[in-house]
Amino acid sequence: MTFMKKRKAISPVIATVILVAVAITVAVGVSYWMSGISSQYTQFEKVEIQTGYAQVADDGGTPPTVTGWLILLSIKNSGSATATITHVFINDVPVGAYDAIAIGAAGSTCTDVPSTGLTLEAGETGTVNVWIASGGIAGDPGYYLSSGTTVNIKLHSSGGMDYIKLIRLV
Repeated sequence: MTFMKKRKAISPVIATVILVAVAITVAVGVSYWMSGISSQYTQFEKVEIQTGYAQVADDGGTPPTVTGWLILLSIKNSGSATATITHVFINDVPVGAYDAIAIGAAGSTCTDVPSTGLTLEAGETGTVNVWIASGGIAGDPGYYLSSGTTVNIKLHSSGGMDYIKLIRLV
């Protein structure tokens, strides 16, 4: 029996060190686990219009007659989720509505964004082209575009975000 009375447990210092080491290991594991879960729920789309400019489109005649403008937009998805551009607006009017409103305008107003949308993965770049016909409804300044006019080009995404660029027609 005397043998058992002389036997001692581990020292309180060693016990404290072991408890602290276990607590730190568990805390680090929980932190990695939580960061993995939170990254799944914090993805976002962010499309940046990096550059945008207008070029004159003419009929190629002598002297050339301006038939409209080609607006070229360089875009990048700098978010962490996939972004899909679904609609293009000129001065808050859908691109397709210009031809319906401005009957008899030279050429047509359209974009190369497909009807299914332009999809950009995270980090991917792309281009959007918008063709604007010159002319419009005489006397209706809301739909008549001419050289020197600044137009508001708005790209709308399937996530409900709007991305705007002001472009001056040359």
